[in-house]
Amino acid sequence: MSEEVLSQAEVESLLNAMETKHQPAAAQAVTPLSAVTGRTREKITPYDFKRPERVGKEQMRALQSLHEGFGRNFGAELSALLRSIVEVKLTSVDQLTYSEFVFSLENPTCFNLLTARPLEGNLILDINPSILYPIINRLLGGGRESGVIARRALTEIELRLVRRITSLFLHDLQRAWANILPLEFAVERVESNPQLVQIVPPNEVVVLISFEITLGEVRGMMNLCIPFNALERIGNKLTTNNWVTYSQAAATEESVQLVGKRLEGAVVQVVATLARSRITTADLLGLRVGDIVTTEKDVREPLELAVEGVTKFRAWPGALKGQKAIQIVGPIDAH
Repeated sequence: MSEEVLSQAEVESLLNAMETKHQPAAAQAVTPLSAVTGRTREKITPYDFKRPERVGKEQMRALQSLHEGFGRNFGAELSALLRSIVEVKLTSVDQLTYSEFVFSLENPTCFNLLTARPLEGNLILDINPSILYPIINRLLGGGRESGVIARRALTEIELRLVRRITSLFLHDLQRAWANILPLEFAVERVESNPQLVQIVPPNEVVVLISFEITLGEVRGMMNLCIPFNALERIGNKLTTNNWVTYSQAAATEESVQLVGKRLEGAVVQVVATLARSRITTADLLGLRVGDIVTTEKDVREPLELAVEGVTKFRAWPGALKGQKAIQIVGPIDAH
């Protein structure tokens, strides 16, 4: 066996030959996929297996639009109940796990366990104490000022007052869902510690619908939690064709009569103007009992009758059963 040693020149020649042989394959290996297929590289979105998005984007958009209309109606109803301007604004519609939702809440809080037949399971309505106690204070006759927020469970009297808020919420929510599915909402029980209530497994996906309530200078959150298993069987009904007509429904004869019936008992101010005149400040200061102030009003002309500051009728002054009275002649001609 001969021991032949390669020279330095021979070694470099062999290395150059190997590089030349493998260069086309290496160049082909680093060629981008877009150059081969002619397509641009698609954006890669990270996926978190702990928070799967099981509700489709179309269903999420439908839920958002549906509850935006609901928020406006609920704000109007709540304003009428509290006799104060209340703004209810939808802030977010998100998917997360039930454990994330529970641990994001304050303790104690107003944790309402709901049923929505024929949907399966339970829903959650959480009202933050930062807005709940000012609402209770307003129902009890308090002003708009915000006091110290109590960190305790609700008393029996406060629970009865909260039922008025939740009943109003569920009534408007039932109207909002009427075009999708007729639901019967009810409060099963009220808890103060959210961590003691488990309606679904901790890792189960829920849809969290959050509203921001503004009462004067006070703000707080109200959260509606809907488990995925409750929406799973009605996902095909959550389309734009079902919810778009909710906020654009025409007034029915029944609704017009209902509004008219409620307005019948409204108290309005009625003012009859006898006459108008102008005098100087010096003459005003010099008036004494028995002085006569002349006007340009003819006694044979009817008076002007205004309702809530708007002139509406012509009328004659008089008396009825010992009381001052006016007799309406007719409406004011609109010019």
